[in-house]
Amino acid sequence: MHPASSLLKEKHHGVLITGVQLCTDLCKVSSEALEYFRENCIEGLVKTLRDIANSPYSPEYDIAGITDPFLHIRLLKLLRILGQGDAGASDCMTDILAQVASRTESNKNAGNAILYECVETIMSIEDNGGLRVLAINILGRFLSNRDNNIRYVGLNMLMKAIMVDAKAVQRHRATILECVKDSDASIQKRALELVYLLVNESNVKPLTKELIEYLEVSNQEFKGDITAKICSLVEKFSPAKIWYIDQMLKVLSEAGNFVKDEVWHALIIVISNASDLHGYTVRALYRVFQASTEQESLVRVAVWCVGEYGDMLVNNVGMLDIEEPITVTESDAVDAMEVAIKCQRLGLTTKAMALIALFKLSSRFPSCSERIKDIIVQNKRSLVLELQQRSIEFSCILQKHHNIRSALVERMPILDEATFTGRKAGSLPTAVSASSIIPCNLPNGIAKPAAAPIGDLLDLSSDDAPPAPVSSGGDFLQDLLGVDLSPASAPSGTSQSPKTGTDVLLDLLSIGTLPPVQSSSSAIDILSSSHDNKAPVANLNGLASHSSLSANATSPASSAGMMDLLNGTGAITQKHEENGPAYPSLVAYESSTLRMTFNFSKQPGNPQTTFIQATFTNLSPNVYNGFLFQAAVPKFLQLHLDPASSNTLPASGNGSITQCLKVTNTQHGKKSLVMRIRIAYKTNDKDVLEEGQINNFPRDL
Repeated sequence: MHPASSLLKEKHHGVLITGVQLCTDLCKVSSEALEYFRENCIEGLVKTLRDIANSPYSPEYDIAGITDPFLHIRLLKLLRILGQGDAGASDCMTDILAQVASRTESNKNAGNAILYECVETIMSIEDNGGLRVLAINILGRFLSNRDNNIRYVGLNMLMKAIMVDAKAVQRHRATILECVKDSDASIQKRALELVYLLVNESNVKPLTKELIEYLEVSNQEFKGDITAKICSLVEKFSPAKIWYIDQMLKVLSEAGNFVKDEVWHALIIVISNASDLHGYTVRALYRVFQASTEQESLVRVAVWCVGEYGDMLVNNVGMLDIEEPITVTESDAVDAMEVAIKCQRLGLTTKAMALIALFKLSSRFPSCSERIKDIIVQNKRSLVLELQQRSIEFSCILQKHHNIRSALVERMPILDEATFTGRKAGSLPTAVSASSIIPCNLPNGIAKPAAAPIGDLLDLSSDDAPPAPVSSGGDFLQDLLGVDLSPASAPSGTSQSPKTGTDVLLDLLSIGTLPPVQSSSSAIDILSSSHDNKAPVANLNGLASHSSLSANATSPASSAGMMDLLNGTGAITQKHEENGPAYPSLVAYESSTLRMTFNFSKQPGNPQTTFIQATFTNLSPNVYNGFLFQAAVPKFLQLHLDPASSNTLPASGNGSITQCLKVTNTQHGKKSLVMRIRIAYKTNDKDVLEEGQINNFPRDL
């Protein structure tokens, strides 16, 4: 330390610059050296920097009219380290920093390099409000420079500065917004991130207006980024629901094909909760829909609202003063839904939603019910199975079940915004319905309904209560699901209990009952690894139907030789208790196009909870977009899904998607894990759905 500090008094710049660097490195590795240099060297360093800054022209060290910018920068870096966290040291250097910041020329690269380092030092040392405003003003000048590199550096520094003095950065808002419109993609993205940080409750309206206006003329490659930021800002800082709805409609009108599904899902949630704006919203959406059907997300929200609030559209209910009158007949509303169904550019989800909207309008518009029935019947011949099935089911209801139709097509109950926010964050337990009416890519973590009409699809079998009796609506569900809810007729010579509603749902999951095998001790409970004569035995054919790695069940020779369907054939590796048990990786699901691998871990002292990292690999040559993984578990298990690392899965194994699961087994040691999975994605503009069942988890998870 002592010899190094003496080098700081050298007059020769070559020795001085290396001495400064040596002291800088000593401060980084030794707190003792840092304190020593703070006490003994700051005044000398300040004097040296002042002498260099004020020195006359010296041809030996001059670069672009500045004396030795390299030594300038090394001295500023050392002062930054000494001033960080020390108010006294910071006070000693404020005057010279202000002098360097105000007198250095910024028309040459050498001057800009010194200014950049000076700003870094000012922002790092202890608080001095006036000096920081000066530093941020320098960065504002950087944004007006013609050199893209200097502007990019300025934006990066402003992103750090906003955490320290947001008010000073706000003064340069107009210049930052101009950078969003820059032709350089890197500057565009960095400026957009900075604008996002600048927005608060007081300026959200003008900034959002500026961004939406730019969205109209922005490049296609940039629309995805800017729409994501606008939607996030509107959702976060919206002062009123009507403003939120207006801004989202503008975004969807300009770039609806670039927004994620969660965006229009959230908009529908907000519309549902704004009961006084239902009429206003459906009229606004109808106007936009009539102008264009190019933006698919906008069309989806429009058909949903027309289906729910079509009567308000026709009768001009809830007209606001800011609206222009509009005349829409019942036939006009039906025409709009028919256009959505027949439009070639719209996808399956949109057409299915339009079909549901028509089905709802059949009750709201009695005068058009026959025409609606004809449109629905036309789709019974659709080559798209989803549309064909819906049309057949809806036609059946229209023809045979007039008494329950009005109840079926009532308006959706108000959707809870807090619950939806929790789903987006992945913070709620998972309960995924196996037969949904709308094939939307709902976020992972859907809350389980409070009561189910004939049995909870995910409860598989109740742990502590018998199945609920089938309600009187069973005949309707029989038509919709195509299953028999009445007691099954037993074959001659066998004894079989009646098939309850819960049994039907077990059949939908390919989990049911099987005639007992000869040895009761070898019976396997799908929900339990213990052998219990009272427990239902596994349906061997059903268990292997969807999982490529499920056990290949054959006729057992003895109970000892029977394969354990819950554990497969793989041996469990020895546990390492120091860091929790260790388990082998498991290829949980594999098809010709997709592989899913599970890696397991546990925390010591908590055997009930298992952490699973799912890794998805694409085995096909096509990229998968809109990738969504869903899982269902029995009642004795609690499942939490974190958001996936991406929704795009690269082709041919050139990358993967990971998603973390946490499973808590409330009957650990008695019952093993079992899981039903569903994987949805889009490839080549086609929606693909893969389903499976995982039974070969390690026994002691």
